[in-house]
Amino acid sequence: MKIILAAVNAKFIHSNLAVYSLKAAAGVCEERIEIGEYTINQQTDEILKDLYKKQPDMVAFSCYIWNRRVIEELMRELPKILPGVCLWAGGPEVSFDASGFLKEHPEATGVMRGEGEITFSKLAAYYIQGKGALSDIPGLTFRDQEGEICQTEEVEMADMDKLPFAFQNTDGFQNRILYYESSRGCAFRCSYCLSSVEKRVRYRSLALVKKDLQEFLKSGVPQVKFVDRTFNLDPERTEELWQWILEHDNKITNFHFEVAADLITDREMEIMSRMRPGLIQLEIGVQSVYPDTLREIERKTDLHRLWEAVERIRGFHNIHQHLDLIAGLPYEDLKKFRRSFDQVFCMKPQQLQLGFLKVLKGSGMYRRASAYGLVFHSEPPYEVLRTNWMTYEDLLFLKGVEEMVEVYYNSHQFEQTLRKILQRYDSPFDFFHELAVYYEQRDYHRICHSRMARYEILREFLQWKGWMHPVYDQCMVYDLYAREKLKSRPAFAPDLRPWRECLKKYEKDYGKQVHVEIFLCDSGPRYVLFDYRKRDPLTGNAHVEVLC
Repeated sequence: MKIILAAVNAKFIHSNLAVYSLKAAAGVCEERIEIGEYTINQQTDEILKDLYKKQPDMVAFSCYIWNRRVIEELMRELPKILPGVCLWAGGPEVSFDASGFLKEHPEATGVMRGEGEITFSKLAAYYIQGKGALSDIPGLTFRDQEGEICQTEEVEMADMDKLPFAFQNTDGFQNRILYYESSRGCAFRCSYCLSSVEKRVRYRSLALVKKDLQEFLKSGVPQVKFVDRTFNLDPERTEELWQWILEHDNKITNFHFEVAADLITDREMEIMSRMRPGLIQLEIGVQSVYPDTLREIERKTDLHRLWEAVERIRGFHNIHQHLDLIAGLPYEDLKKFRRSFDQVFCMKPQQLQLGFLKVLKGSGMYRRASAYGLVFHSEPPYEVLRTNWMTYEDLLFLKGVEEMVEVYYNSHQFEQTLRKILQRYDSPFDFFHELAVYYEQRDYHRICHSRMARYEILREFLQWKGWMHPVYDQCMVYDLYAREKLKSRPAFAPDLRPWRECLKKYEKDYGKQVHVEIFLCDSGPRYVLFDYRKRDPLTGNAHVEVLC
């Protein structure tokens, strides 16, 4: 008997915590269990080929909103090439309607509901060692021999300290993101989130957490993302763990945390202020700046304290802050969302994610959909199409803004240029909207553009507005060289021949891993050094130094 735990990730760089946790929890059966990790960007036939070559007797899929369609196709096709294979599914995308999933997919044997470690360890023993019966395993919905759908009792919540470390071997993860959980559950009740289903928070002891993290540090993995829903819920625990991370920094690994900024303590601030730039990054869910909206979605946030915390952390110049907004929430129309966007943008996060409400089965938002006039996609990711406050056209409007924010703001490749352009706008939202409209009117949104093409389009936009000025070209040249040493100069860059001899001297002094650019000012030429050996860990841009 051979079992494959199959994960279809969003990107190759990601890892799937669930399948590694299940394998580690299988105990003596672990040797007969193999992990197969794929991505949604692979051809289905490529994944089928790999699964076929492994010749499994059972395949268990980890299901989420981003991979359900791919997994459904794999489950339909696998029995055709592996007759008799048992197919199981688990994860949040199938747990809340397991019977419905089995009715929709007659090829599936069953579904593991809720937390999987205890359930899977017993299921693996059933298949590999012939122990017990499916009807005795908690947390299952399955077909019996007559084809009837049966459901066992709910599985008990696992003791976090009894779960083995998921990544027993971290070899091969040097170029990937690893996910880790030090707690489960959430103290908050946000109606759009499935984490609110569990009413309490369970922690893994700090001694074990530190031991686990030491394994990551020894392996030198680039990033560890904590999946704890609100990492800083317990201040004493947060302070101790952040102090430990500070003291054990390997100068390589970065740690990502989802936090409630309004709960950050002065002691936590003091610890963060001493961290190496890039050691940790924070994801902060703002979602909306409107009290009525926050109240309706049952999200408790002290916005004033949140603003203060974000501003204070920004002043440290060492921590990447990622702030989220959700479009399509109750009581928030387009005008109000514009205000939310502008307020969050003015906080200058390293990344501003403009997300769209996803109406997840099992969530409070799903139960109240009719009251809010929520119309959403029937298929995953169940994204909102319209509400009582936003039309489909409004949401399309915001999709364009989202793309422009990703390309021109979150990439950090246009920092000087954006700073100059935005001086002309009272509302940053209006700039991104106008640029999105410009893209659409010229069908640019249908094309995959190079980085240089993005600059050329931005120049076209400025010319269309009647704003083109040499200062914008200088800003763009600065931004281009801040990212990389270009093989060929852009057409709008100044001719460097008059300063060729002086530039040769700088190259001789500083080496070839730098670029020296000329910027013309009223007082004469300025020589600016872009050093690619030293990059800003928050933006990825080169270290910049004015030589004279």
